[in-house]
Amino acid sequence: MDLNLVRVFVAVHETRSITLAAARLYVTPPAVSQSLAKLRRSFDDPLFERVGRRMDPTPIADELYPEFRDALMRIERAIDGLGAFDPAESDRHVRIALSELGEIGWLPSVLRAVRARAPHMSLEVVPLDPAALPDWLSRGVVDLAVTPAELPAAFESTLLKTQGYGVVMAAENPLASGPLTLERYTAAPHVRVAGDSGIAHLEAALRHAGATVVPRVIASRVAALPAALANDPELIATVPDTIAEGWAATWPLAIRPLPFDMRPLSVRLYRRQTTQHTAALDWLFDTVARAIRGSSGQFHVIHGNA
Repeated sequence: MDLNLVRVFVAVHETRSITLAAARLYVTPPAVSQSLAKLRRSFDDPLFERVGRRMDPTPIADELYPEFRDALMRIERAIDGLGAFDPAESDRHVRIALSELGEIGWLPSVLRAVRARAPHMSLEVVPLDPAALPDWLSRGVVDLAVTPAELPAAFESTLLKTQGYGVVMAAENPLASGPLTLERYTAAPHVRVAGDSGIAHLEAALRHAGATVVPRVIASRVAALPAALANDPELIATVPDTIAEGWAATWPLAIRPLPFDMRPLSVRLYRRQTTQHTAALDWLFDTVARAIRGSSGQFHVIHGNA
């Protein structure tokens, strides 16, 4: 089979679009349609069917995709290896999905590491959406993602850090002294950040302890938490303990251990599954992983007037 047909198949499967596949392959949409027609004749199957604006794969296309993708990735790596990817000459645009905390804590280290070797490369941060992440990584919407969310094993990843949680509150909060029992914890008014990527793990630990928490306040940004907690003697929040410790250095806050068992979160770096520019992706994946592992995080930048 013509290798170009395999490239077209993989591009359409990953983008779910003839137009986007054409843009990725630097050809016209009619050229992609002609290649699809040849593929359909070869396999005697529609392979992709239009559903609204999407090209959804048939069961046969889904069966073929992993084999075609892996074969194409090996070929791309071999070709890239001959060309010896040079980050110093790369002007690629890369996209990394980060939570707000990830952007605050690790983006400075990532930027230093990337720009030191690839000064012409442009980097875009995409707000992390754990629900959409599998689709984004499958279709190449983002190149990398940092998250404690547990994604399917099919996505290549590496462990960056493990992260425990604690309870943070105003220093004058009555819960800052004396025993913090599960009963007192659940009865307190909680503030939570919408879209916190660790919420699923927290809620699972609470269920295991036989407890539930309905937050009294839902904030849109993590940066709002220290001031909100410091100025309210009743509110509490459950956040990564290292971040709370950074805040407590300049805000009048106290940190207490969780009154229930919760295993530390595994923060992982995931990479997209798509096959284009594999040598550049290999370099970016390794560079970002080293930068985050070597960083203690810049979470203290959300500081008070100490």
